[in-house]
Amino acid sequence: MNNTQIKTNLLPVMEQFYSIQGEGFYQGSAAFFIRLGGCDVGCVWCDVKDSWDVDSHKKYSVEEIISNTNNYPTDLVVITGGEPLMHNLEEFTSQLKSSGKKTNLETSGTHPLTGTWDWICFSPKKFKAPLPEIYNLANELKVIVFNQSDFEFAEKFALLVSKNCKLYLQPEWSNSEKMTPLIIEYVKCNPKWEISLQIHKYMNID
Repeated sequence: MNNTQIKTNLLPVMEQFYSIQGEGFYQGSAAFFIRLGGCDVGCVWCDVKDSWDVDSHKKYSVEEIISNTNNYPTDLVVITGGEPLMHNLEEFTSQLKSSGKKTNLETSGTHPLTGTWDWICFSPKKFKAPLPEIYNLANELKVIVFNQSDFEFAEKFALLVSKNCKLYLQPEWSNSEKMTPLIIEYVKCNPKWEISLQIHKYMNID
């Protein structure tokens, strides 16, 4: 196991909230989100940079976190970050599954995979290379498009993931006015791809 993974029953949580999944395959679905603290990828356009410092977030026991998820009617639980795979998620996901939840991971794939997952959204970043083990495990490839070179970047990973992996291109929010028209034309020419939009931001959903 990568020595940067944190082996503990306590997980640093930046925020937990019940909302609508705004991106990717489960777009539009009610979901409970758990944003874990800690990230070493360093995307310059990241909209949750407050998540990066793992030590700045309160730690909760697995039991406390799962108890909170049970207060809401959805069975879809999204583990995001930060980079959640900086932490060992075996016990966490095992207990989530035991409580009847569907486990959904959002990751850049830069750390070894731990945990039991119903759905893995792999979102590679140029700032730190993913580990190859994630390629065949990803259910969804979601590439953030900040500039035109990201289309070539996306195609590189489309060749590496499994043939059943869903392929999404998503405009980076701060540059979406410029990139969305380019993505539309790209998908029209390359229909294996689909467009993912951050609909929660368009609808002002927290």
